[in-house]
Amino acid sequence: MDNFISDISGKQFPLEQRISGASIRQPILKLVKKEYPNFANDKYIAASELMKFKEAYIIEFLKDESGQLSQLDQQVIESFKENRVISASLDGDNKDTERIGDRIADKVAEFGGSWTFIISFVLFLLVWIVFNIYWLNNKGFDPYPFILLNLILSCVAALQAPVIMMSQNRQEDKDRERARNDYMVNLKAELEIRELHEKIDHLIIRKEQELANVQRDQVEKLSYLLKKMEKIEEAFNSR
Repeated sequence: MDNFISDISGKQFPLEQRISGASIRQPILKLVKKEYPNFANDKYIAASELMKFKEAYIIEFLKDESGQLSQLDQQVIESFKENRVISASLDGDNKDTERIGDRIADKVAEFGGSWTFIISFVLFLLVWIVFNIYWLNNKGFDPYPFILLNLILSCVAALQAPVIMMSQNRQEDKDRERARNDYMVNLKAELEIRELHEKIDHLIIRKEQELANVQRDQVEKLSYLLKKMEKIEEAFNSR
């Protein structure tokens, strides 16, 4: 495998990691030159070494925007370093933190707020009332005014209310977590778009410089040819 020697550390790296100073964007190149003043456009650096300066550039940018780095900003920076998709890791973390009691509370709240529960409960009340009044002639185990039924309804309401509140609290936690995830994903997308714009601007500037150099060389060659033709013409006319 072909290797090259980094001009900032003197270490050997695979050739596919070689990056020239001319291809580095100006904000990051300034950070490299700040730490290594002798680094120039004709020098080379490894991609793994350049990542440290990219991270420093992102940290400076975030500090300029918000004044300080939050824990979410740190996680976004870590995702840049590891080159991983941040949304996939966030979805996995959410699934791992769910408990059995939380899932039961969600199911109870989902069923308690559905038409299935309302219709089933109304049918249960009607069957209970009809069975005690007409079938047992109001002399059964729960005659009118249905004290046992009221006790059951009170117990159901007393148990159902806190379970629904648990589910609502969990939903609020999910909303906060979703907002947190959206912030992290949007921040990383903004940083990547900013980096992409700077890369495109850098490439345009390089191409313009290369085009200017080519035009200058062509003008010099044309000037040289014109002078040669003038000398040939003078020599021909002097005969």
